[in-house]
Amino acid sequence: MEKLVINGGRILDGKINLQGSKNSALPILAATLAVGGVSVIHNCPKLTDVSAALKILEHTGCKIKREGHTVIVDSSEASGVEIPECMMREMRSSIIFLGALISRFGEGRVTPPGGCEIGLRPIDLHLSSLRKMGVKIAENGGVLECRTENGIKGCHISLAFPSVGATENIILAALSAKGETVITNAAREPEIKDLADYLLKCGAEISGAGQSVIRITGGRTLRGAEHAVIPDRIVASTYMACAACAGGRVAVDGVEKEHILHVISAYEAAGCRISVKGGEMIIKSPERLSRIKSLRTMPYPGFPTDSQAIIMAALSTANGTSVISEKIFENRFRHVPELIKMGADIRVEDGCIAVVEGVERLCGARVSAGDLRGGCALAVAALGAEGETVIDNVYHIDRGCEAIENCFSCLGADIKRA
Repeated sequence: MEKLVINGGRILDGKINLQGSKNSALPILAATLAVGGVSVIHNCPKLTDVSAALKILEHTGCKIKREGHTVIVDSSEASGVEIPECMMREMRSSIIFLGALISRFGEGRVTPPGGCEIGLRPIDLHLSSLRKMGVKIAENGGVLECRTENGIKGCHISLAFPSVGATENIILAALSAKGETVITNAAREPEIKDLADYLLKCGAEISGAGQSVIRITGGRTLRGAEHAVIPDRIVASTYMACAACAGGRVAVDGVEKEHILHVISAYEAAGCRISVKGGEMIIKSPERLSRIKSLRTMPYPGFPTDSQAIIMAALSTANGTSVISEKIFENRFRHVPELIKMGADIRVEDGCIAVVEGVERLCGARVSAGDLRGGCALAVAALGAEGETVIDNVYHIDRGCEAIENCFSCLGADIKRA
């Protein structure tokens, strides 16, 4: 089992190029199956979740070629409609392939997804939306058997919650629907717009992506296209936390400022100086962070739940008491006991509120990553801690951060993979 060994206490000073977005690359790769033909996807990060998505595509009959950060998918001869449980359980977002299968073949057989244990993340919104579009869904031995008898029909779908995954699945299924599909209370994340931008290049008719109402006119002839994945806004926020926790100056190239405005505001409130010009973001930390009185995770464009653990690590040594409210997922404080091992003073109330009493300094310890973002939070905390920190279960981090030891080394950190 691999682990990260980090010797903290080094002031950071360096520059890094921002990787492509995991949460954008995965639905776009799924969409290549729905579209057919040959698609060329640039800026595709080298992550275990991406590798899992490519395995699924190959299982359905797609031909895959990878050249650095470019993935070429030829789905012309794809025919498989079943994704085995072992592949579905490799990542949380594997359910997105259901909409692609139904759109391309009119049927699909999958099991519930796996990945990080950050909460139930139910797929009922996905299934109820697909049923409204005319998809018959039955569960047989833990397998969801989905099919259409008379094709997919366009309809109006109002989501009870702006779920990113449900919005993406509806968009993919609607590509071959008869008539127009309208999604209200749709997710507004940049990754939704990136998926739509790729599909527009493929010949789809979609409007409103990135807003609360999205319209898709199905039945258009689609073809493969060339597309570059947007930069990863969550990894960008991770680099902010690195500077905030360890101190120093960090430069990040390839940032989309409008994607991280709420995150920038949070770190500025804590005393960091942040500038973004021409896609380059520069973060300079104060001698000690100030507390953030109240921070609440919300759907985009609010503060992202994926950045919650990471900013908590930074605020662990802030001057004063910070309160973080997590209302998106019910099990997203799994990193708290590990931060406490490092000397953090954090208490969780009602399962969804973390009260962070800033301490002078964290200390190195043996800790374990329980999920992707929590693992990144431990790595960030280790940068500013005294002594050596050893992080087990690095495979969680590898799901979303590309070669984290190389990236942190570029910033001046003492880190190695063992």
